[in-house]
Parts: sequence; C-alpha cells; structure tokens
Amino acid sequence: MEKVVIIGAGPAGMMAAIEASKKYDVTILEKKEKVGMKLRITGKGRCNITFKGDSEYFFSHILENQKFMLSSFNLFNNNDLTKFANGMGVKTKEERGNRIFLQSDNAEELADKMLNRLKKCKVNIRYNSPVENVEKTEDGRVCITLFGGEKIIAKKCIIATGGKSYPATGSTGDGFKIAEKLGHTVSLLRPGLVGLKSNDSACKELQGLTLKNVAITLKNDGKEVYSDFGEMMFSHFGVTGPVILSCSSKLVRESNYTEKLRNSSIVLKVDLKPALDFDVLDKRVQRDFEKYNTKELKNALVDLLPKKMIIPVIQKSKLDGNKKVCSITKEERQKLISVLKGFEIIITDTMPIETGIVTVGGINLKEINPKTLESKIVPNIYFVGEILDLDALTGGFNLQIAFSTGYACGYYLSN
Repeated sequence: MEKVVIIGAGPAGMMAAIEASKKYDVTILEKKEKVGMKLRITGKGRCNITFKGDSEYFFSHILENQKFMLSSFNLFNNNDLTKFANGMGVKTKEERGNRIFLQSDNAEELADKMLNRLKKCKVNIRYNSPVENVEKTEDGRVCITLFGGEKIIAKKCIIATGGKSYPATGSTGDGFKIAEKLGHTVSLLRPGLVGLKSNDSACKELQGLTLKNVAITLKNDGKEVYSDFGEMMFSHFGVTGPVILSCSSKLVRESNYTEKLRNSSIVLKVDLKPALDFDVLDKRVQRDFEKYNTKELKNALVDLLPKKMIIPVIQKSKLDGNKKVCSITKEERQKLISVLKGFEIIITDTMPIETGIVTVGGINLKEINPKTLESKIVPNIYFVGEILDLDALTGGFNLQIAFSTGYACGYYLSN
C-alpha cells in the first residue's frame, strides 16, 4: 500500500486518518505524547462536539469564507458526526443554544474512542515526533523531515497541525511555517474566541460573577460591531463567557482594531434587563423604591440585581449609594435605569492568542481545493482543520469544521 503521512493528531487529522486508511498505509506524526490533546480540553473538558440545526444555521455561524465549507459539510454534516460518535459508543445530548455535548461530560472519552478506532484501522501513530519541514521530491512524492533529521517519504501528506491557540496542546503554529515554505500565503493570525481585557475597576470588583440572560453590544467609535444574548462572566482581566468569546472573534476583524483598543474606542454595553424596555423597567424600579422607601439606595436594589453588582451599578450611575430612596429624584432614577440598560465597559485589549479557543486567520483558501482539501500550489499536500483560514462562533461549529474537512480529505483520498 502507498503511504500517507498526517501531521497532527487532532480531530481533523484523526478523522482524515480513519478515512484515508481504507486505501492507504497511514502514519500520524504527533508532536505530543497523546492524540487529541486540544480535543480533551474543549468545552471546559466537556466537549461541545457539534450543534443541532441545518446547513443554513451552520453557515450563519462561520464568520468568513462560508462557501469553502459547502462541499465538506455536505459530505459529513453535524448529523453524520453525531452518528459517528454514537457508533463508537460515545453518547451525546442536546443542551441550551442547540449545542451537542457528550453525555458523559468527559472530552477524554471521545479522544480515547477515536484512538481505538485508529488502532482498528491499523493507523501507525508516532508520538513525540515534531515535524521540521515538508517538501516535494523530484518524482512528485512528499518528503517529511522530523526534528533530528529523520526523513519519511510518502505519496501524500496531510497537514493538520492546528493554529496557535493553546500551545501546550501542540498548536504552536508549526504548520503555518511549513505552509509558507511550500509557497502558501498565511493571513494575519489573531486570537479568536478569547476573553476581553478592561481596566475598568468594576471588572475586578465583580470578578467571578456570572450574568445569565443579558444582552451585549460591542461598539467601535459608536458603530455596532456585534450584539448577542446569553451568558458572560467578569474576570480579573476583564470579561469572558460565551457571548464575550463570540464577540471577540468579531472584534479582531475590525480594521485597525488594535489602534482602536489603545484609543479607548471599543466599548462593551451590557443590558442587565433585556426583557424590560426603559419604561417598564422604570416602573419596576419605582415599585422597589416604594418597597424600600426608608432604605439607602445601596440597600434598595437587592430584588433587582445580584448583591455584588449593586455598588458598581450605582457608581456608574454617578449616584450616592448612601442617599435615602425617598430622596431620589426622577432624573437620578432614570440615570440608574440608563446604566441598567447599558452598563458600559471600555475594552482595552484581547487576551493573547495562546489563550484563544481558535486562531483567526490561516492559509489562504483560494490556494486550497474546497472539495478535496488539496493544495493548488503543491500537489499531494493537503490542509485540514484550524490551519485553514476558517473559524466560527462558539457552539460546536469549530469542531464541526475540523471533523468535516478531515473527513472530506480522507474520503476523497480513498475514492
């Protein structure tokens, strides 16, 4: 049998190996000591493997280059991925937001089951085997050089090295360097699905507080960049949580976004009571004020806000928390409501790319065949998964991209 070498044992690489093994002698070169290192920690270790929804729903969550995924997703979609996992004995469940998780809440289960499948497919896995270079041979084959000098000759090579996020899992950007040496263009690499930094003292005061069912809007010089509804959390560095992570991937696509961050032009507005419009919320606050008529303002918002949130809201309203509720004027009350409907946080930076869930940017997709994932520049070399200039919002879409591109590549090699 002819040899195929796959660089990287993440979800895309493993999926490609399983399919390609139907026709080829497959070897995976993995720089770490286990397969699926990043897969094992995804979804906070619970693994949001995919999503529930149709193709339109999927494509609406991919931020750029959606058309590139048409062929791969049609060949291996979210239902196929769920069946694949179930077929290995990995049960799944649906959670809020159309997210499909492992029933076990243990990402290790999926990684280990895929390892078992690779063994059944007689895929040779070489651990602790980082690759230094990939080049074509004179007879059209591919020469893979490992650090240390060992060379492996293969008919075809699939590069599935991931991006630059979570380098401890092996994603240190090696594949981008290899791709550039081969003549490929790599776009600007940025952090995706990452926390946002802020110097606002409120973030440190609120550290650890999770807000559910809030609406967020991110603005750049007053222009809306992104809006969402869901859950967020305050941290020592600023803000994080599902809606913030998705928000970050939109932010880094803004032109001159780093300059805008330095100029304090990026503002996050949090609507703490999105179900109530201004007038309805005003009436609600008035009822609370009547109930706590003799109390100080700082003790009159206990029914409306988490305890930790009360002082920061009052401070942003520029009101005196020690003032008796009975003395609060209509104008002061409406200042309070304005903050409840738009708690502002100036964003100063993103967290580093190494902490991002995905890498924004990657290999120029115009240089890749969207059907087979083969390079248009160097025949017999393929690229799958996060190394491609493809990323999506949170919700299982990025893992779906990895599995779909990996499957499609392996499938067309074997057919």
